[in-house]
Amino acid sequence: MANKLNILFLSAEVAPFAKTGGLGDVGGSLPKALHQLGHDVRVVMPAYANIEAGYPGVTPMPGHLTVPMGIGPLTAGVFQGQLPNSDVPIYFIAEQHLFNRPEIYGYHDDPYRFAFFSRAALELTVALDWRPDIVHAHDWHTAPAITWLATAGKHHPHLHQMPTIFTIHNLAHQGRTSWDIFRYLGIVTHSLVEEGYGEVNFMARGIYHATLINTVSPTYAIEIMSPEGGAGLDGLLRYRHYDLHGILNGLDYDVWNPATDTRLASNYDAEHLENRIHNRRALQARANLPQQDGIPLVAMVSRLDWQKGLDITGHVIHLLLNGFAGEAQFVLLGTGAAVYEEMFAQLASYHRDKMTAFLDYNAGLSALIYAGSDIFIMPSRFEPCGLGQLIAMRYGSVPVVRATGGLADTVHDGVTGFTFYEYSADAFWHALQRAIYVFNTDKESWQILQRNGMTADFSWNRSALSYQQLYEWAIARVRGW
Repeated sequence: MANKLNILFLSAEVAPFAKTGGLGDVGGSLPKALHQLGHDVRVVMPAYANIEAGYPGVTPMPGHLTVPMGIGPLTAGVFQGQLPNSDVPIYFIAEQHLFNRPEIYGYHDDPYRFAFFSRAALELTVALDWRPDIVHAHDWHTAPAITWLATAGKHHPHLHQMPTIFTIHNLAHQGRTSWDIFRYLGIVTHSLVEEGYGEVNFMARGIYHATLINTVSPTYAIEIMSPEGGAGLDGLLRYRHYDLHGILNGLDYDVWNPATDTRLASNYDAEHLENRIHNRRALQARANLPQQDGIPLVAMVSRLDWQKGLDITGHVIHLLLNGFAGEAQFVLLGTGAAVYEEMFAQLASYHRDKMTAFLDYNAGLSALIYAGSDIFIMPSRFEPCGLGQLIAMRYGSVPVVRATGGLADTVHDGVTGFTFYEYSADAFWHALQRAIYVFNTDKESWQILQRNGMTADFSWNRSALSYQQLYEWAIARVRGW
């Protein structure tokens, strides 16, 4: 076994306490997998309104935390708990005016909120008398911690010479703010080429200052070094390309397991695919669709966002439900931009006997959709890793995806699903037609596709071993192990 490491894990989202997407899933799962490898992992996130209101198993720590800031000392409270079904401790930085709000993000002072959180999380290690071997920060919200450690924190008695890992989950969100934030943090430093006059870009800062950087899939690591995928930071990423790695996210097999999932109408595994029919019928009943067994049931579970390829989806669904590839049904679960909610509502109204759109978020229903559908679509414009395709394969729903980012790394055409490259409705429709043709004409090959997906290893244990290797490289870089 590798040396036992003390790992400080910083994230704005940790499931189940707070989650808007894949970042929350990583925060809730990766620390547990690292703990199982023998490491001492401490997770820190902000105390949002649900924590302040009283979250089961979460208790306030006595006293308060004094946080030395550039503008003088500020105080914070700290709550503590454990990640569910684990011994991994999680701490919540509480500041009534900054974090006790209805939403996680979307406020004008977000950069200051997360700058304070980042600095307080580092100071918490001093209060706990626990020195990390490495600080693992996620997305721009925690980049202030990396920036501070590389500048003002260089000579801190407790945190000096601290190796850091910066994980990019979504490069598009960068945390831009004014230069005044450095006065707030007590940092004196220079500007980056990627920053406008008087501007700080925390995503760029995380990339620039971290010991090593990674993204959540190998292909996304390559894509973000191009002008098309770099969101204005491709030059900086190419500059650091030797230090940039891609590690696929995993899937929490305790949560996503069709053999034990209590949200399903019938449990099954790769050797008992015949039991999926009960979930299909339950899904059709829930969606108020005709109970037809022999036709493909196509599904989508997604945040309704431009990133997800929805502008090439409407036309394809219209072709599908007009019978251009034979009889079919379609179920959507998702919420997001009003323009896409309206598009799917109109499609569902037009094709009311073939399609249902659930325009909300429902975790229980999502499990039934994965288990009851035959084909799962993800035509993403870009996708750093993607979780839907991993769950779909685990549950025997064959994915049809655009080969970008993590989708390209996990779905293999003709082996575990169907892929297309060009971002167009035409390319998407041809891939979906290919899938439907195999479903309709070759049941044996279809079951092989299902079993290949269900038995592929996308567990967090595999990903955790890769992160462990990254930690050791970063520590060796800084401390010469």
